[in-house]
Amino acid sequence: MLLVTRGSGYDRFDVKDGIVCIFRWGFPGKNRRVFLRFLIKDIQSIRIEVKEGIYARRVLYMDIRGQGAIPLTRTDENFTPREMEQKAAELAYFLRVPIEVF
Repeated sequence: MLLVTRGSGYDRFDVKDGIVCIFRWGFPGKNRRVFLRFLIKDIQSIRIEVKEGIYARRVLYMDIRGQGAIPLTRTDENFTPREMEQKAAELAYFLRVPIEVF
């Protein structure tokens, strides 16, 4: 099992049961709790989205079959390209899925 803590939640990867749980606290209000649960076998890839320019942005996503892309990092986190590649490589290796760069 791999548990990754984020500032506003966590990602739980349970290989034994084959389940991924993603929990986040969203914007304040009634429905601020976000809880996603899906099967590890439905993960198609880990994706790095890079937007260069004055305000460079790098976001790590998990592509889920039938659900689209789920962001794993916040858009305001300022990781270096090397840090982002390292995080993507570790997660892709652990889940045994490919990495895509967009």
